Amino acid sequence: MSAELEDVLVRARAFAEPFLSSEYLDTGENMLEHADAVASILDTMSSGNDVKAASYLVYACPHLNRPREVIAKTFGDEFASLAVETNKLVEVQRISRSAALSAQLQDDPRAQTENVRKMLLAFSKDLRVIMLRLASRLQTLRYFASVKKEVPAVLAKESLQVFAPLANRLGIWEIKWELEDLSFRFLEPNTYKQIAKLLHEKRAEREHNMHDLQQQLQIELAEQNVHASVQGRPKHIYSIVKKMRGKSLDFSQVFDIRAMRVIVSNVADCYEALSWVHSRYVPIASEFDDYIAKPKSNGYQSLHTVVRDDQARPIEIQIRTQAMHDHAEHGVAAHWAYKEAGAKGYVGVSANSDYDAKIAVLRQLLAWEREMSTEASGLLSQAGVDASKTAGKEADALFEDRIYVLTPNAAIVELPKGATPIDFAYTVHTNLGHRCRGAKADGVMIPLNTPLQNGQTVEISTVKEGAPSRDWMNAELGFLVSHRARSKVKAWFNAQITHESIAKGREAVEKLLQREGKTAVKLEDLASDLGFKSAEALFEIVGKDEYSLRNIEVFLRPPEPVMQPDDFVLLKKSRAVPPKSQSGVLVVGVDSLLTQLSKCCRPAPPDPISGYVTRGKGVSIHRDDCRNFQSLVARNGERVIEVRWGIQKPGETLLYPVEVSIEASDRQGLLRDISEVFAKEKMNVVGVQSQSVKGTAWMTFTVEVSDASLLKKVLQTVKSVAGVGRVRRN
Repeated sequence: MSAELEDVLVRARAFAEPFLSSEYLDTGENMLEHADAVASILDTMSSGNDVKAASYLVYACPHLNRPREVIAKTFGDEFASLAVETNKLVEVQRISRSAALSAQLQDDPRAQTENVRKMLLAFSKDLRVIMLRLASRLQTLRYFASVKKEVPAVLAKESLQVFAPLANRLGIWEIKWELEDLSFRFLEPNTYKQIAKLLHEKRAEREHNMHDLQQQLQIELAEQNVHASVQGRPKHIYSIVKKMRGKSLDFSQVFDIRAMRVIVSNVADCYEALSWVHSRYVPIASEFDDYIAKPKSNGYQSLHTVVRDDQARPIEIQIRTQAMHDHAEHGVAAHWAYKEAGAKGYVGVSANSDYDAKIAVLRQLLAWEREMSTEASGLLSQAGVDASKTAGKEADALFEDRIYVLTPNAAIVELPKGATPIDFAYTVHTNLGHRCRGAKADGVMIPLNTPLQNGQTVEISTVKEGAPSRDWMNAELGFLVSHRARSKVKAWFNAQITHESIAKGREAVEKLLQREGKTAVKLEDLASDLGFKSAEALFEIVGKDEYSLRNIEVFLRPPEPVMQPDDFVLLKKSRAVPPKSQSGVLVVGVDSLLTQLSKCCRPAPPDPISGYVTRGKGVSIHRDDCRNFQSLVARNGERVIEVRWGIQKPGETLLYPVEVSIEASDRQGLLRDISEVFAKEKMNVVGVQSQSVKGTAWMTFTVEVSDASLLKKVLQTVKSVAGVGRVRRN
């Protein structure tokens, strides 16, 4: 180790100490003590002083106004980048845990957890960030265990579901096992204690037997000219529980409770040692695995076998070389070299140096991300095949279709690849997108159509009141990539068109009310009486010229009484009315007898009709099938007289009001669509009554006809309108 790198560690601790010595993490642990412990863990992971120095600078970042500039000036750009990026990830995970507890950041906390996993991958181009986070999380769990404090369940689950699998993918077994055991201890304390008790009960006897067996193996292998180091293997409670649950085994059936490692000098000696072990003890064939010939996906290599000793007790034996053992213990950290960089200070291993090792790591992380995506979507394991085919691509292909950027508060935003600051703004909040006028990426101003990069921190500049630009919808200018942003901008412009239509319709309706002298009419009541849900709904279709003002005009003008205020008066296009009958009906044998059309059945030619002599109101004309008329006949049959429809003079057109009842599923525009049918058939609508209950609309239209026989065809057309159920003449 160079004196310069050793000095970096000392200087970093001295730099951070004033900031950290009196500060505490959310867990209650002193920051400086936490950083010291993280540096110690990194030391066991074969990390250099440069990475250990970064563990202090990470926690100093929140206390600096411009951490990147300050750290870069003192320690160099590489240190500054590592510290700032790691601090981002610290904040991301803290916010994620808060979101899981309060559900404020996202509706589904699981989605935020998934984003944390993906952000780990997003920062994987600098492996040191992940190494620092693994060490920090392990220390946090150790702290909770030492002070016997209750661990938040979300933190323990995140450790078990995110950090331990990550350590596994990187092959850092010692960290992985301890993370699993500690997380499991906090999540299932009773089960943990039960297994720990079972392990402890026969611990002395087991260790004595294992010590004897260890010495025996080492001596006998030496006699076979195989120089080996034989060690006992630690017992990991979580792995024992997983095996018991996965294979439905009893504790006594778990083979690796008694286990040893045999470390030899070369691969040939591995197989030589295996041959001797199998000849000396009885092997269990089904429990043999050759991970040397066929390594695990994360590069792990070893021979695994289970044999029975002289008392028929199972023993698991792992045989490997020293290099394999180093990789198994510390994974990629075992061969990730950190080198002195001369005058520039820290350099480390970038994507340009040790490129093959870098790609190997990214392959593991890519496969891990694919597996998680498959599990989350419930797809079949074919995705794993696809992942293996994709794994050989370059590091830049890690995120082929999406990127992950940060808000200034370190919340994660997922975007399609090529997304711009405007896409980002609309993803965060629709109003932020509307008011967006500028953007910064990592503190640098960028044009609004600049594609964002993975891991950038994006800040949006806004105006107090703003609207999207029509240029944003121009695909050639490249302002919008995401479907969400495009739909929000399009919806804004559509809303503007709607507002203009409403304003136009309101103006037209208000002018009509002024002409008719009806300015006291409430607009909401008018809309409701016409069958609209609101006044704005009426204004909108009037503004779009989809509803005639004539309908409102007719509704506002009460019919002119001919005889009495409550009598229905015939509306007609021609004022030429025969003096004999204002109703167009002749009473047989009587000239100029006063007649009126009954409101109950609304007769119209050529309906079969009869007359009923009323007291003081002349003859009331009914349809023969009218129930009211039939009731009158039953009581006073002597009052019934014969009547018939009169013959109209040339050029004379009498119109008769008839009522049509309609039952339909209520929807926007239903009244308009039905009114259009009557308009196309040249039937004037003189009255509409509408009521809607629980999604069903009941409407009664009063229309004028000269011949009721024409109504049948019109009713069939009305029935074909979307949503209309029953249609009948009253």
